[in-house]
Amino acid sequence: MKKKVISAVLAAAMVVGMAGNVVTVSAKEKYDLTLYSINTTDPDFEDWLANVEDATGLNINVIAAPTDTDTRQQKITTMLSTGDTSVDVIEINDEMSAAFKNSGWLEGLNDTVMTDDIADQFAQGYVKNMITDKDGNIIGVPGYTGYFAFWVNQEIMDEVGIKSIDTKEDFMKYMKAVSKDGRFGYGGSWEKTYAFNELAQFVNMFGGDYFDWTKEENKEAVQFLHDLVADKETSIEQIADKYEQMNPKINDGKYGCWFMWGLGTDYAKADMLGADKIHMEMVPDFSGKGERAIFTDSWSYVLNKASKNKDAAVKFLQYMADEGGMEASYKAFDRYPARKDVAEKVVPDSDPAKEMYSRYANECNVQGRPMVAQTMEFISDMGTIFQSCMKDEITVDEFCKKAQDVVDMYNK
Repeated sequence: MKKKVISAVLAAAMVVGMAGNVVTVSAKEKYDLTLYSINTTDPDFEDWLANVEDATGLNINVIAAPTDTDTRQQKITTMLSTGDTSVDVIEINDEMSAAFKNSGWLEGLNDTVMTDDIADQFAQGYVKNMITDKDGNIIGVPGYTGYFAFWVNQEIMDEVGIKSIDTKEDFMKYMKAVSKDGRFGYGGSWEKTYAFNELAQFVNMFGGDYFDWTKEENKEAVQFLHDLVADKETSIEQIADKYEQMNPKINDGKYGCWFMWGLGTDYAKADMLGADKIHMEMVPDFSGKGERAIFTDSWSYVLNKASKNKDAAVKFLQYMADEGGMEASYKAFDRYPARKDVAEKVVPDSDPAKEMYSRYANECNVQGRPMVAQTMEFISDMGTIFQSCMKDEITVDEFCKKAQDVVDMYNK
């Protein structure tokens, strides 16, 4: 198959200087739609594209999205806000969904793609939180499910003789048993733009509301994390850590449990993934009410409202939301299907994630992360005051007051 992927810089035309001659090359092939994709560097992308074209009968032009996060978001923002018609379907992450969903730049898909029978198979909390606008229009098709899963080191669990971590009490017993000699019961990624994930996760586990810091449950969650630091059951040094710094420590046995995105690729590369080593576990019930909270994230396919090729784009999106499209993405990109009914059918039982992902889908309150239009600024400001609290520069009460001020500033 000929390559049809071009960079964003060369999307319109390519000017090539060769031996003093300038040759202008224009794309003259007729395409049914143009896709702006983050997956073009994947070695299986061409096979995935061939599958989609064969299944839909569409001839698809692809523009490779920039790999740099800020550059990519700037380009997509400019594209949508200016009514650019050169791109029809775009892949956007949760941060961009929060920024764009109420902008009027994206086409609602309720009547064409995300009809009730299809939308009901996706995590309802995620659909509501992340890809539904203020008027009730679903503006995206999630490309996968990626839980912020609870992970444990089974070797450490066996060493300390703890069989399960099902409740807050179990969790605390594990903390005390594990934390010694430079090892910590809990590990986190608390760099200021990453800490948001865990802070929001613990707020949910305690039954709080990330947008209401007057709630006692929110304070309880922050106090709990603060006490882990004070009792040396988690490390204050992790305020410098992103996941890139966290995962090597996990593989070295520095943490007994943690929350992490994805399917454990870094652990598998280190030969540390497995039922007897590092594996996912059910999220503990901290509320005492049998309620288990978990986040999922995704990149979603969205339809540019300015598109001139909406019929073709809808056909593409319907395939992405259907079993065939999800199976193709699972096989090409290791993207776990976002629809739970499809996952049960297309993911083999040999996939180590299947059992726990199925339990998460059926037993947990699955939500999208709490985000606002100015998401990165919001996340960074919350992370900064969270770090201050963990370092005892401000009290837990002061943190809650400042957190509400941040919420009120961004969530207008």
